[in-house]
Amino acid sequence: MLAAELDLDVDDLAICHACLSFVSFAIDAGDERKVAGSITRMAPDLWAEGLSQPVRLALERARKRGVANAEEAIVTVDQSGPRSPVVRAIVRRLAADLSARAKGDLFRMGWRPWPPEGRLGA
Repeated sequence: MLAAELDLDVDDLAICHACLSFVSFAIDAGDERKVAGSITRMAPDLWAEGLSQPVRLALERARKRGVANAEEAIVTVDQSGPRSPVVRAIVRRLAADLSARAKGDLFRMGWRPWPPEGRLGA
């Protein structure tokens, strides 16, 4: 699978981990319909907030290394962006990576306490 061969690390990407965690939670629950739905909802936001460039660069590096299907994936991403199958697979992979690293710790998944520290009683 191409998404697994790309050099993308969830901790190195400037994307919202809390947003990605919605996909992680669906994966952890094991409901494929909910996984697909959460990817459909979150991929465009993740793409717009910073996933686009790292994915394009990773695909180009993969193409240069001769990774199977990288060339086709570049064309598909150019045509469909976050709705392309490869971006959907990448979001799924990153969400699974986030879940594995966080091990249920919501703070490691990007969630923060509310109200923010220092704003109690404000």
